[in-house]
Amino acid sequence: MKVLVCVKRVPDTGGGFKLTSDGQRVDTTNMDFTISPHEECAVEEAIRIIEKHGGSSTVLTLGPEQAQEQLREALAKSVNGAILLEAPDYESWDPAATAQAIAEAAKPGGYDILLFGNECADACNYQVGLRVAHWLDIPCVTGIKALEIQGNKAIAKREVKDGWEVYEVSLPAAFTVKEGLNSPRHPSLRGIMGAKKIPIEKKKLNKREPQLVRKMLRKPQEGRGQIEILGQGVEAVPKVVAKLRELGVI
Repeated sequence: MKVLVCVKRVPDTGGGFKLTSDGQRVDTTNMDFTISPHEECAVEEAIRIIEKHGGSSTVLTLGPEQAQEQLREALAKSVNGAILLEAPDYESWDPAATAQAIAEAAKPGGYDILLFGNECADACNYQVGLRVAHWLDIPCVTGIKALEIQGNKAIAKREVKDGWEVYEVSLPAAFTVKEGLNSPRHPSLRGIMGAKKIPIEKKKLNKREPQLVRKMLRKPQEGRGQIEILGQGVEAVPKVVAKLRELGVI
């Protein structure tokens, strides 16, 4: 079994963020970088598949040289190998160009399973995993929260309003996973030290013209929602019921 898991280096916006003066990107000055939450679950799932079925796992990212930090984080958790697709001006790469580059890098590897986060934490385009599957002409199930490998096929489950959608696909196949698929492990000190010694395969990419051009980012307005006081005590009950009916809750 060969598993490829794709991750992206994204700014950690948990402590708040601001945009650059031209409105083109997040100002990453003094910001830490991390792997997107959905992709952390994809890394964990890759490790679990190999632990259960044997084989090897590889983590791949497209980005700057600094993205080796995120690759080594995955290596520290027990992923076996890593590939860095070094892209000039990587922030301008759109989902189509990114997916094509990943597909070209993945095809020679003969991977049985390709794992992606359902969407990255910065751009949230929801496209790369699906586009890679299209380029490789393999089935793809998106937004999954359960995955089971049974020989040369996989059973994937997507959570919906009233239960689950269940898909059975033959391998090789691609899957985009959502946070909640599993609980990602933390790397051990031994794993962190060992990851520093693992060589990372690097491939330099030529710049590609994007089909999707970013015009401007706009930060949502900060502020609290409106509060409506309906009354106090028992006297407020009829007004609360009326408001719930107005909202369609009851």
